[in-house]
Amino acid sequence: MSRLSPHFTITEFVKSQTAERKGIENMPEDKHVIAMMKLCEKVLEPIRKHFDKPVVVNSGYRSAALCRAIGSKSTSQHCKGQAADIEIPGVSNAELAQHIANELDFDQLILECYERAKGPSSGWVHVSYVGDANRKEILTYDRVNGYRLGLIYT
Repeated sequence: MSRLSPHFTITEFVKSQTAERKGIENMPEDKHVIAMMKLCEKVLEPIRKHFDKPVVVNSGYRSAALCRAIGSKSTSQHCKGQAADIEIPGVSNAELAQHIANELDFDQLILECYERAKGPSSGWVHVSYVGDANRKEILTYDRVNGYRLGLIYT
């Protein structure tokens, strides 16, 4: 179990039920591991420190084959090791997204499938980090409206 940072491992970043079920190899190359380490250092570890709770990585690194299997693009930042879909048990995903938007450097932040009526743990937060060229792009996504600019709490 190789560590990416004090609180995150490669194992949790590559875990995928789809990959396991379909027998898809989902192991990153060194360049992807380096990108995951930067994401952990610059975004995920500061989040963990701020909330003082474990951050759950629902989806981290995805090989091109895994992306195809789930209907995603092989150009996804997940394929580069630059992105993770996260949640923190006991913390609203809207609050988590707002904290990232206000306090951290990131490339892309998406509050995905969040519905206030379904409770604070609905949906998840997608966050990515690339380095000096971070766009600070903030979006909300839901299955009805698609992608919209900004954090929208429906």
